Amino acid sequence: MLKRYAVPLGALGLGVAGIGYASVIERNWFRLRRFDVPVLAPGQRPVKILHISDTHLTPGRRRLINWVAALDSLEPDLVVNTGDSISHPDAIGPFLSLLGPLLDRPGVFVYGSNDMYSPVPKNPARYLWRTSRADYAKRRTVPDLPYEELGAALTAAGWLDLNNHTGSLKVGDVEVEFGGINDSHIGKDRYDEIAGPVSRGALSIGVMHSPEPRNLDRFAADGYQLLLAGHTHGGQLCVPFYGALVTNCGIDRPRVKGLHRHASAWLHVSAGLGTSPYAPVRFCCPPEASLLTLVPA
Repeated sequence: MLKRYAVPLGALGLGVAGIGYASVIERNWFRLRRFDVPVLAPGQRPVKILHISDTHLTPGRRRLINWVAALDSLEPDLVVNTGDSISHPDAIGPFLSLLGPLLDRPGVFVYGSNDMYSPVPKNPARYLWRTSRADYAKRRTVPDLPYEELGAALTAAGWLDLNNHTGSLKVGDVEVEFGGINDSHIGKDRYDEIAGPVSRGALSIGVMHSPEPRNLDRFAADGYQLLLAGHTHGGQLCVPFYGALVTNCGIDRPRVKGLHRHASAWLHVSAGLGTSPYAPVRFCCPPEASLLTLVPA
């Protein structure tokens, strides 16, 4: 009789242990990834960019808040936030605490869908056959999170709002041209509003939340040298020796996170720092921020 239940009980025990690891340990096992990106002109001093994304912050995530604020010790020349910063109406104050001294550095940002729409419970298995964009198209019409308050706080600190906007900043010794779009995942991207070739010889960076290939193509065609995105969570639940099962957008699985090429541009996709509060797990895909060091080509 005992043998009859040994295998299912053992499998149940492994499942419970796996869920505990994914929700308690790996979800809070923050990593800093480092990349060198050869985009500067010969003789220019290296530029350090801190790329953060997808914190999905809710009040009380003190470990995440403290970890990101401590990244100021890296002394980045620029901070880029590619969206999905909050997941709760009371998360604006905690998110500003998360940035902490980083707010005093040059910065740029775009929104993600979860900056505007609060997360809702859903079956995570649906991501295997469709993206979550369909959920917004069917049910979400009026934003219920204070994204405008979030944007006002960041712009008050001197950060550039790149939601369907362009702009420029002095970053280190380099003048940088930026172009950015609002979240394509919910149809708020308006690339036509920023379209046009960037200045020849200038350093140019394109910023977006979701790395949809149709927008990546246009950024690259306009001459942007570095493209920064988030949204994918790196797959969030990955299989050892296989990788991400899904990307939740149009990007291919091998480029679900990390530094890659896209036509003539470099593309960095962040696996992000958080999760939906209704799916607080990561497996074989630790939460991350990235330090990109731009160096001469």
